[in-house]
Amino acid sequence: MIGVARGMLVALDVDGTIMSSDGTIAAAVHRSVGLARAAGHQIVLATGRSLAGVLPVAERLGLADGYVVCSNGAMTVRLDPVAPGGYRFVRTEVFDLTAVIRRVLDLEPAARVAVEEPGWGWRVCELFEPGQVNGEQKTASVADLCSSPATRLAVAAPGVARHLDLLRETGATVTRAGESWLDVTGPGVTKASALEVLRGKLDIPPESTVAVGDSENDLEALEWAGRGISMGHAPAAVLGIADEVTGTIDEHGVATALASLLPAIDTTGLSDLAAQVAVAVESARGVTKLRVGHGSSADLAGAEVHTAEARAWHRHAPIPAAVGATMLALTGATDEAGLAYPRTDLGLRARWTRIESGNGPALFELPIWQR
Repeated sequence: MIGVARGMLVALDVDGTIMSSDGTIAAAVHRSVGLARAAGHQIVLATGRSLAGVLPVAERLGLADGYVVCSNGAMTVRLDPVAPGGYRFVRTEVFDLTAVIRRVLDLEPAARVAVEEPGWGWRVCELFEPGQVNGEQKTASVADLCSSPATRLAVAAPGVARHLDLLRETGATVTRAGESWLDVTGPGVTKASALEVLRGKLDIPPESTVAVGDSENDLEALEWAGRGISMGHAPAAVLGIADEVTGTIDEHGVATALASLLPAIDTTGLSDLAAQVAVAVESARGVTKLRVGHGSSADLAGAEVHTAEARAWHRHAPIPAAVGATMLALTGATDEAGLAYPRTDLGLRARWTRIESGNGPALFELPIWQR
């Protein structure tokens, strides 16, 4: 059942865009992500966080499939619930850290440096404070930190950002995250470089790309996107490069941006499940049907809306809120959304029918259309 939703590629930053500084994801933001997916858009978390730091965010948002760009573009993974750890590596960009680490320690001998270990944590010259880096830490010598190529280097020291230009002379991509923190990736590696590769992989036109962010590590992504949207609280450099500005994190600006990508129907007062079904059917704009699959219990492993195009059925979008629900709940949600079912000459409503699924989970379909 898992596939790539058709529509736009929508790249969302995490910290300061989806998530506030206290780790809160507002209900309005959570709902907007589900509705955007139901509209057929490919939601991609594009973050400076490490893989260990972004996976819990994806889980909180109900993103069990799709793509994540992390470590400022150094890694792209495909979320896959049946894979070990729930993901598969799609692309990694490693580089030789030696020149950057040596230059950092020449300029700031007391600096803390951390080398990323994908999916686990960091090798560090000195332990960082809790919460400063995502994942585990283990101390290592400078020689060990320089011993092999890696995806990313983090540097922390008071005022270290003043050395930005000198460190960029090494050829690496150096991004400021405040005056006391720098992130370093390989030459030319940014969120935008990873998103462009992913866009090509998904065969999405350049004009069908959106990026929303709030920090300096989002600059290239906002410039890359066909529609670059800055959060309202972003610094001047980010505001200046964006095509438009949405609300602040406290105003749930990303939810406002995502709402602009949805069909013009009113989902106020509908449950998440009913709202997603309504948006999926409306955005499909054609003959549609629900398809659901069970896991090992009566609860649904997933649900999708399929639409008929060129005399064939195609997957249009997932119904994220259906995971863990039941077929009865999904039928009730379509009623709540005011949608209709085909009827026979005797006036009987269409029913769920089982379809051939091979050795996979049991699959059922139900025709549905707008009322």
